[in-house]
Amino acid sequence: MRNLILCAAVVASLSAAAAPRTTVTWESLGNEYDSDNKPQYVQRFTLKGDLDFERLGFNMFHRRMQTVNPSDTLVEIFPGYYYIASPRLSSGADSVVIDVVVKSHLVNKSYAPDGFHRINADGSTEGITRTLRPICSPRQWQSGKKDQMPYGPKIYDQNEARATTWTPDVYDVVPKYKSVTPLPGTSMVGNPVFENIYPENPEYYRITVRNDSLIVACHPDKQWAAMFPFAAKVLMPNMGKALPNVVIENWPDMAWRGLHIDISRNYQTPDVMTTVLQIMAANHLNKLHFHFSDDEAWRLEIPGMPELTDLASRRGYSTEGEKDYLYQIFAGDGNPNSTEGSANGYWTRNQFIEFIKTAHTLGIDVLPEVESPGHARAAIKAMEARHRRGDDQYRLIHDGDTSKYTSAQSYHDNVMNPALAGPYEFMGKVFDELIAMYKDANVPLPGIHIGGDEVPRGSWNGSSVAKEFMAQHGMSTEKELHAYFVTRVSEMLSERGVPMFGWEEVAVGHGDEFNQKVAPTAGGVHCWHTTPDAAIRGISAGFPMILSNVNRFYLDMSYSSHPEEQGLTWGGFVDEFDALKGYPGELCPVDLDSVPGKLLGVQGQVWAETIRNPEQLFFMLLPKALGLAERGWNNTPTWTEAQFNAIIGEKELPTYKNDRSRLNIHMRQAGIKVIDGKVHMNAPYSGGEIRYTTDGTEPTAQSPLYTAPFDYSDGQDIRARYYRNNVESVTTYLGTVAK
Repeated sequence: MRNLILCAAVVASLSAAAAPRTTVTWESLGNEYDSDNKPQYVQRFTLKGDLDFERLGFNMFHRRMQTVNPSDTLVEIFPGYYYIASPRLSSGADSVVIDVVVKSHLVNKSYAPDGFHRINADGSTEGITRTLRPICSPRQWQSGKKDQMPYGPKIYDQNEARATTWTPDVYDVVPKYKSVTPLPGTSMVGNPVFENIYPENPEYYRITVRNDSLIVACHPDKQWAAMFPFAAKVLMPNMGKALPNVVIENWPDMAWRGLHIDISRNYQTPDVMTTVLQIMAANHLNKLHFHFSDDEAWRLEIPGMPELTDLASRRGYSTEGEKDYLYQIFAGDGNPNSTEGSANGYWTRNQFIEFIKTAHTLGIDVLPEVESPGHARAAIKAMEARHRRGDDQYRLIHDGDTSKYTSAQSYHDNVMNPALAGPYEFMGKVFDELIAMYKDANVPLPGIHIGGDEVPRGSWNGSSVAKEFMAQHGMSTEKELHAYFVTRVSEMLSERGVPMFGWEEVAVGHGDEFNQKVAPTAGGVHCWHTTPDAAIRGISAGFPMILSNVNRFYLDMSYSSHPEEQGLTWGGFVDEFDALKGYPGELCPVDLDSVPGKLLGVQGQVWAETIRNPEQLFFMLLPKALGLAERGWNNTPTWTEAQFNAIIGEKELPTYKNDRSRLNIHMRQAGIKVIDGKVHMNAPYSGGEIRYTTDGTEPTAQSPLYTAPFDYSDGQDIRARYYRNNVESVTTYLGTVAK
């Protein structure tokens, strides 16, 4: 228990409402095994404050759970949404401890529960402040013989391997310029002078610094796209300084350099997303994949379909189903009208129009995604509300369907039925409204993404309508019905003159006839698998492919296996160096001249299951997006890892200070290693400071400052953190410590 007691320092807290009457502290008591040798752990909720309510509501990734105290009752309202009922919650006691056995092992803090709220006797809800105790004991992170912790010696060796005496100069940036030709002298430059040129590659540009002038030669439609990165990477960091005279020539290797942001699972405002656009523009990323619809919410106003935002952009507690809003998912305070947090919200039509105008000015195309036929739960529930009002034009399911399936996110009711007319009416209406928004913005629509991924097996096995439809059309499998949906929707977009985009499932494994019909309508297909197989099959079938591989470009994956790092882990771990190593030639090793499709580029994905606020979004973006940007602009080796790391430390980190409008950035760990009987520590970058302890307590900003190696005593529990930019790293442990 020693380490659990030492872990009592608070490292994270999220407030769901101002001055809550009740607080909850969460902690894990440690991974273990049950009597059947199955993994489990006990999570403890300690509630304090006014204990005068009936139920404790909370969210958590779907797991089998049971309460330890027989007087407590745990109910799963909906996959990932639970409440605990107990007479102890209204006992008036000063505090209540509730222990819950979870049938799995804890991986990291993102798998801790969130969205705590009181459910009062009258059915009203109130947010509860959540405090997480750190995961800082081996009992909490070890899983059987597996120890996931990246210990100090490993981190020390990584830091050492990426250390360099090389210092980046003014024009050493990410992504790297194709050509830099020095000229004699220096210049104090003012406003740029643009020179119109019409190169074969419209993204080619030339920047000349000479005679106290700044001349940008580029295509007239690409002025901001050329100038913004130079301003962000060179001019702003060197404000008031003379720049070395130079001629820079630059162009991208890949046409598609994308970033996918999910605002459905957890909401982000137009202001936050405008900051994302600026980060993209500064790094030559030119395609924003705008994920506004999914199972968990619909976030964009569609004229004529008010249910999509009236119902499906709101989440909360309900005892009467989802007639007026969706069940709370991921986070919230139980109140569907709350404006706090990430549960509720949507963009108006005008907000989206202004946003795509801004993006276009920065040289960024916005690709909207309408998830279908799977991942459509929010739309389905919205159209069921419309059905209850007597309008079935856009209904996406039918009465009497007994299909049994479980989606990747544990839902059982999230798939449109392609045998009905409603899904095509629905998609057509949404397509037309999106097209109208781009027309009103006077901005080109690059295409519409239809999703098409993760349709679970059995989605239509209980639908009499689907069975009859399949028989009429000579279909023997549900995969053929899925292919029919994709084919028909692609034709609808083709008739409107809009390219279809989708995830790899729309392009792989459907046969020659399907490929011949659908491939010519496709603007791009995002390949997410870790292996090259899907990309090779898609491009060989004639589809233009965009490499979006989980193990290279899923930016929502945790930076490392450290249990205190934020992010999911199902696809492994992804940091800036993993993204940097995402070479297209390795991710899709084919002779592009010999296949009918083509390789468009690369794209990073930020899914939002673990993201609750702008700070967490930027934390996952920075510096991971820099590796993505380098590989999109330069698809062959450029910077070494050591050089790339030096540029981040010397040039990028000073730009993204934590005291600047929420631009949080991830800090890598300090290393610890015993060499010749002395404790050595090293930092991931030059600058910053390392704070450490030797008694097994968690380091803080007031702990001793590491300045030089010191003597090591056997059994010392040494821990360290790296501090810079008002940001701290997770704790580094010298080695396995006592349980």
